[in-house]
Amino acid sequence: MKKSRVVLVVTLVLLLTSLVTLMSACTTQPSAEKKAFKLGLSIPLTGPAAEKGAPIGHGQLDAFKYINDELGGVAGYKIDPDWYDTNYDTQKATDIAKKLMTDGCLFFTVVASKDMSASQVIANRAGFPGMICFSSPSNTHPPAHIYAQLPDYGDDWTAFTKYYMQNIWKGPGKPKMALELLNNSTGSGVANAARAMADQLGVEIVDTEQHSATTISETDALNRIKAKNPDILFISSTPAPTAIILKNARDLNMIPGMTVACAHASFTKALIDAAGKTVAEGVYGVYPTVNFGDNVPGMAKMVEYCKAQHPEYMGNNDYLVGWASSLVNAEILKQAIQNSNVDDLFKGDAASWQLAETNGFMKVKGYDVGGLQGPVDFSGTLDKRGSKSVKIFQIQNGLMVSLSGWVDAPNIPYETFDWFGK
Repeated sequence: MKKSRVVLVVTLVLLLTSLVTLMSACTTQPSAEKKAFKLGLSIPLTGPAAEKGAPIGHGQLDAFKYINDELGGVAGYKIDPDWYDTNYDTQKATDIAKKLMTDGCLFFTVVASKDMSASQVIANRAGFPGMICFSSPSNTHPPAHIYAQLPDYGDDWTAFTKYYMQNIWKGPGKPKMALELLNNSTGSGVANAARAMADQLGVEIVDTEQHSATTISETDALNRIKAKNPDILFISSTPAPTAIILKNARDLNMIPGMTVACAHASFTKALIDAAGKTVAEGVYGVYPTVNFGDNVPGMAKMVEYCKAQHPEYMGNNDYLVGWASSLVNAEILKQAIQNSNVDDLFKGDAASWQLAETNGFMKVKGYDVGGLQGPVDFSGTLDKRGSKSVKIFQIQNGLMVSLSGWVDAPNIPYETFDWFGK
């Protein structure tokens, strides 16, 4: 009888001990494998570039939702997007970059070249790696800690000029080209490419004009351009100013007649909506992704989310850019996790940033973003652009129609020119 009681007491003690241990396990903080990785986002959701920033930003956030909800995160870890609105203001962009570092983000992504031009100063100094959606050569040259998702505005100019010389220009001698450029890195990227490559490509730059993001008329600038009788007008801006330029050019009887082309910052559905179908007709453009709705593997899921979450951006390639941006972020994170001690990545300090760059960014090579853009390769030490190709489009009957396959955009070594950055 005593023996039975002893056994019973021992059994109860063991059961109670197991219960306490189980309850203790349930109430402890989750282990590192259950944490979420914080990735920074700097987005001009409002302000003078909102017609670009909003669709890109919402595309980014929708893709993170897809990655977390349907894919279970990256290697079992959820992504916590730490996002802020820059209002397309350089001081805010700088402050946000600082905030993302102190928030413990592993790396960050910026939508606009203007915002990154401000952010990259402190990011490069601190070794805080970043990716930019729409870039200018000055964002990645000379190479440091900033990577570009796509080819830059200078690549747009080079690709279109090559296309123009091969497919459009019929006259003798050099065609004359005028540039209408936004007065920040969006415009200077094209100016730098033209300065570096115009002679080699066989075009003459006869005039360069600048405008602000809030311009209400470019008639004076276009009259100066008209006096030079150019064959081509190349615009690098955002949609709203570009629409004003096109309307003014039509009022001055410059179009139709003169060839007009746009870099990808302005060439999107928002431009057609702002300028109107008639004014935009025939305008060429360069864009670094496939067209919205094209038959590529990654399109169906993106369209599903766009239709459900933000139907106002259906048909807008900028939403596609944002969606692809987050897929690239996920691939960077995947590589970092595979090639690093995860606990070290979660520290959110300079050492973790270095791991994110060397074991994340620089391990991405040949990543296929579901066919939405060119394959991404960040493995090189000199070329910080992820994809290296663009497409040529033309607006026909109110739609962006692809005229080419992927056009290679070779890296231009801007830092070898003594005038670059001065």
